[in-house]
Amino acid sequence: MTTPRIPQRRLRRSLLPVAAVGAALALATPAGAADADTGLPPGPAAARAAAPAQIAAGTRSYLVITAPGDTSAVRNAVAGKGGSVFAHYDAIGVVVAHSSSAGFATAMRSVAGVQKVGATRTSDVPADAYSPTLPGAPGQSPTSLTETARWDMTRINADKAWAVSTGSPSVKVGVLDTGVDDRHQDIAPNFDAADSVSCAYGKADTRAGAWRDVGTHGTHVAGTIAAAKNGKGVVGVAPGVTLASVRIAEPGTSMFFAENTICGFMWAGDRGFDVTNNSYYTDPWMFNCPDDPDQAAIIEGVRRAQEYAEGKGSLQVAAAGNSNYDLANKRTDSSSPNDSTPVNRTITNACVDIPTELPGVVTVGAMGNGNIKASYSNFGRDVIDVAAPGGDGAYGVYSTLPGGKYGNMNGTSMASPHVAGVAALLKSADPAATPAELRARLGTQATDTACPSDSRCTGTTAKNAFFGDGQVDALKAVGGTAPQPGRYFDNATDVAVADNATVESPITVTGVPGNAPAALKVGVDVKHTYRGDLVLSLVAPDGSVYSLEDLADGDSGDDVVKSYTVDASSETASGTWKLRVRDIATQDTGRIDTWNLTF
Repeated sequence: MTTPRIPQRRLRRSLLPVAAVGAALALATPAGAADADTGLPPGPAAARAAAPAQIAAGTRSYLVITAPGDTSAVRNAVAGKGGSVFAHYDAIGVVVAHSSSAGFATAMRSVAGVQKVGATRTSDVPADAYSPTLPGAPGQSPTSLTETARWDMTRINADKAWAVSTGSPSVKVGVLDTGVDDRHQDIAPNFDAADSVSCAYGKADTRAGAWRDVGTHGTHVAGTIAAAKNGKGVVGVAPGVTLASVRIAEPGTSMFFAENTICGFMWAGDRGFDVTNNSYYTDPWMFNCPDDPDQAAIIEGVRRAQEYAEGKGSLQVAAAGNSNYDLANKRTDSSSPNDSTPVNRTITNACVDIPTELPGVVTVGAMGNGNIKASYSNFGRDVIDVAAPGGDGAYGVYSTLPGGKYGNMNGTSMASPHVAGVAALLKSADPAATPAELRARLGTQATDTACPSDSRCTGTTAKNAFFGDGQVDALKAVGGTAPQPGRYFDNATDVAVADNATVESPITVTGVPGNAPAALKVGVDVKHTYRGDLVLSLVAPDGSVYSLEDLADGDSGDDVVKSYTVDASSETASGTWKLRVRDIATQDTGRIDTWNLTF
């Protein structure tokens, strides 16, 4: 098939020709047919919102950031400054405003209580935003394919995991993407229409069918996560869990702007999604830089929404990107903004790829068939958390496509849903597990993968720039290495970290004979507003101190959520171990939120 015009790196994939089974991909059905399929009254008018509005030429979308809570005062000020409120999320203090005034952002920044204002795009808001067209429901083609072993599933032991557990239907995974074909024979058994929605343009559209695919990407991702184990086609990593679609891509362009992502995360939190998969970056900037006022608002708005979702129990899993780029050594970006004319710009590590580089998000690199980095996959020391099959060369990831079809795609977009599926299996095995605990277990259970002969891959076999903590393992998620007595220990009691202070959090280990392993896993979740102030150490029962990390003084990011590997083979395992956190500066404080040991 012809590669779409859409820039390849936004949709976290490098799309090779799709080997669809049967006829070519189905085109969108006419509006009347789509309406009949969804149960809405027939006729084109039913495919649009009830009250179309006019949109002025040059209308742009803005995020107006204020204190969480009642945003009414700021919303009232929007009209007075030449704008209109399109959506608002009071719980996180984010207002989505539209304006055709070139001075709107500057004017709003002078309003009392406004913290940040930024344009979310360098192109005009489409007229469709005010009267969205429902995606068509593609006609379905039955398949004669039967489920067979696929290389990507065997690589992560998913085929072995299914004999133990296929996951719980009470665990819900949100696919934040181009939409999902809910009528596909391999997706329909696990699909929840009641919790599916469109968040295109930044406001929830709950009409039946609004969640459907405006491309093929989201349906492919959904199948990798949870295609049903029904004897047809393919099987997902967690074929027993529930899927929901949150379409955040806009039709025509398949772009994922910040307001769409914010809407998606808020929906995920409010609807109780356990895991979300995010195989995209937030348009139009591949990297958002905090010294740019527009991009600073995008960072803050999406960060707050992700934090809100996580606070409601949702773990976000995201693709690292397909530019073969070192995310730990950012220097230039020549692909942004991708909704108008890209420019060459110099950037630093302060600029972030969102959502994948936000605190709390699991960043996934892609592997080919073997212990190899996929040629296109982004990488980065202490940026990549885990890796999974994404396909490369002759080996693609085979999954579902709209209209009952199947085909291959390659990309970190395809790696991320493998991890989301494993996270869903972990949540099924331990329904009480928090997002932080799931994130840590993904790392501690991952199969260590050594660096190839490539100078860009720095670190150790246990943790490095290409594979992070290693390749995820579905069998371990359902088998014996999720928390069990005598092997996994944690402490979730908060310990405040004050300025220029040293604090410790203890874990008492019992029932583990002999010495600790040479690869003791230490999972850490420290909340802090300036992590460059921190020095982290592990203290053994005999008082020996093992350095975990002295974070760079200039690292202004929030929080430390990492897994470290310590050679503690000279230490007796049983006894009281301590996480020591030292704050070496003033102004910024935090807390030890949780930490764990895996022997």
